[in-house]
Amino acid sequence: MDNQITKSRLSVPADQELRMKIRMKSREVVFRHKIQPPATLELIEALAREVIADLNLEADYLAFAMVNCGNEIWRSVVEAVPFDRRLLLLPQCLRSSSNCPGSFDEFGLLCAGCGQCHVDGLLEMAGSMGYTTLVAEGTTMAVSLVEEGAVDAVIGVSCMETLEKSFNPVSVSGIPVMGIPLLFNGCADTQVDLKWLKQEISSHHCGSALQPVSLAGLKDRIERIFTRERISHFFEKNDTTSQLAVGAMLEGGQRIRPLLALLAYYSYKTDADEAVAEALAQAIECFHKASLAHDDIEDSDDFRYQKKTLHKREGVAVAINVGDLLVGKGYQFLSSIPVEPRQLSQIFQTVASAHVDTSLGQGSDLLQSRDGAILSVEEQLSVFRLKTGSAIRASLLPGAIAGGATSGELDRIAAFADSFGIAYQVRDDLQEYQQQKDGTLCPTDFPFLLSLLKEHAPDFSADNLAEQMIHFDIEKEADVYLDGYIQKTYQCIDAISCLKLRLGLHIVMGNFFKK
Repeated sequence: MDNQITKSRLSVPADQELRMKIRMKSREVVFRHKIQPPATLELIEALAREVIADLNLEADYLAFAMVNCGNEIWRSVVEAVPFDRRLLLLPQCLRSSSNCPGSFDEFGLLCAGCGQCHVDGLLEMAGSMGYTTLVAEGTTMAVSLVEEGAVDAVIGVSCMETLEKSFNPVSVSGIPVMGIPLLFNGCADTQVDLKWLKQEISSHHCGSALQPVSLAGLKDRIERIFTRERISHFFEKNDTTSQLAVGAMLEGGQRIRPLLALLAYYSYKTDADEAVAEALAQAIECFHKASLAHDDIEDSDDFRYQKKTLHKREGVAVAINVGDLLVGKGYQFLSSIPVEPRQLSQIFQTVASAHVDTSLGQGSDLLQSRDGAILSVEEQLSVFRLKTGSAIRASLLPGAIAGGATSGELDRIAAFADSFGIAYQVRDDLQEYQQQKDGTLCPTDFPFLLSLLKEHAPDFSADNLAEQMIHFDIEKEADVYLDGYIQKTYQCIDAISCLKLRLGLHIVMGNFFKK
């Protein structure tokens, strides 16, 4: 927020009529500019300044106008979310500080229902409608609940200072939220415009096109797909090789790739077919688990998911063959997707292209490690795009194609995948270096940082690696690259036309790249 907005100006109009005028003007301005969420902090401030100018008000109410512009940007999305997928967040300072018999746990206030303040009535109203409710300070818990998929939207009450601090993290995370400011600041016995708050709690419209895709719902769907009984049924045979493949499919991991595939599919498809979703999830996970079996051999890894890797348990030849079986099953699952022939052909072409890119990227990585070569920065970024960007493309694009996304949308999704893959790998290299820098360095674990160092010191050797990394502040330089690619990834998300996918990917980004 503009540095000119000082704490003395984080005020809420005392007059209810003026509050309403600012609310209505904010709605008008947002509608006039046809703003879709999420919006940047800079855009919200520009809209709020327009509100203040139109009403000929002093800048004292700029922050209040920003809250309302943010609310109006999110309104249609929040109102489309069913009540039982919303969170009502109230501050503890609304309670009666002198007479409150409630107790506290690690999450916040446990209301005793005494009726001596408005907290009890608000919780009862929202709870009867199906809301999740929380009486706690700050927005950290609310953001976590959305990112975990427990709820899909938040209506929060807080002081202006807290709302001001939440502008940037909320805009970046893409969390559907509406904020209702307390009428005055303070840490006890505060008040809220009850009429306004109750209107927002009760506001709802049936707009499935605007309702975010529930990540919790997708995770539940994926859990039902990946059970031993179901996977064993689809592998048909009961021989040892098939059972090893089934075991690989069921082992660990967050199943991010099938989650991305279903997120894309449900974002574009209004009348989703569960058979399509299931085949997509199974195929994408087959390819992923095949790549892990092969990668563990290529990288000589002994453990994955806190247990011995497949080739350590069963031998290299068996692990290679199980990986090959998983690749074949993946293509079998793809061939069974009940979509139009044109879409099926496009899905096959997309996955095969990503498979080729992944192998080329992995090949460069393996040869680089074998030969002790150090690539240029651009060459290393290209390897990251091929290795990891292609894996994300192979997850998102089949779902989007099956959902009916346009060719332009597919290009925008592919651009996101490539930027995400690079950001993910740069962060991975940084984390590897940070874990090792106070001990023995293993240079092959952070090739991107070596590429950066080579630009500064082409003739550096392993003997002075640690000193040179510190001398040229390579860690900081890599962090700049990471921040740049994270921002580029967000820009790619915001270029996607489908609101549902944009919001879902913002939350995915928030989970992966928390600072």
